[in-house]
Amino acid sequence: MRIIDLLHMGHERTIASYLLDTDDGPALFDCGPATCIDALKAGLQRHDLALTDVRHLLLSHVHLDHAGAAGVLVREHPALQVHVSGIGAPHLVEPERLERSARRLYGDSFDTLWGELAPVPRENVHVVGDRVLGLECFPTPGHASHHVSYLDADGTLYAGDAAGVRIQPGRFVMPPTPPPEFDLETWQQTIEEIERRDPARLALIHWGVAEDVRRHLADLRLELYDWADTIRGGTELEEFVDYVKVELADAGEDTGQYDLAMPLWQSYQGLRRWAEKQAPARS
Repeated sequence: MRIIDLLHMGHERTIASYLLDTDDGPALFDCGPATCIDALKAGLQRHDLALTDVRHLLLSHVHLDHAGAAGVLVREHPALQVHVSGIGAPHLVEPERLERSARRLYGDSFDTLWGELAPVPRENVHVVGDRVLGLECFPTPGHASHHVSYLDADGTLYAGDAAGVRIQPGRFVMPPTPPPEFDLETWQQTIEEIERRDPARLALIHWGVAEDVRRHLADLRLELYDWADTIRGGTELEEFVDYVKVELADAGEDTGQYDLAMPLWQSYQGLRRWAEKQAPARS
């Protein structure tokens, strides 16, 4: 397992991709957006590989910072096989709806941040089951309903966003809660599923490998409840951003680095959307 820094927007330790060996040759776990393809290729070259040496792409989910480059990569390397959940697969084959939604969210910054969102040919897309290329695969929703994670026999959990954001070597664990699918209770169930499998380490896309798994997951669980209670209490955007920045500063973390990896305004929007959906049931 080797980490590749995708240097998103020129920043280190913002988005990662992982190079791993499988039962059918080299694979990548998540690939980042199309704007990071040059950095991805450079990272592969440092491991004496070209893009065409990679046989498989394992995707956690189809958010652009994790899977945006998939279509462009397959266009350059038509033999590349892409593995994704059944819910995520149609968005790879026909990404127009995903792109429209993302352009509404990001506006004029979409192209600068993410670049081209190209379709993946249907024949290259494989819906994941319980095992993929020798790895255990299981649903890990909460951040997104279609999120899956992969557990290698060596104990590495390729967690995507299911285990949160933690910029190594820091210790603060931050939940990425963007709209539209964040769900608190579902994510708590996902944490329980991860704990039950007792991985030795967590491979995080944002950013790096966490070895203290139990403490990490406990902190993620508490932070999720804390953020949810804060938003349900009526906290507005600026108050929320200030609150999280104080948390990060108190933990000795680089606030800007975390905000690059998971913009706080997006997390607020996802939390607010979730809280508004919960309000009728609670009343």
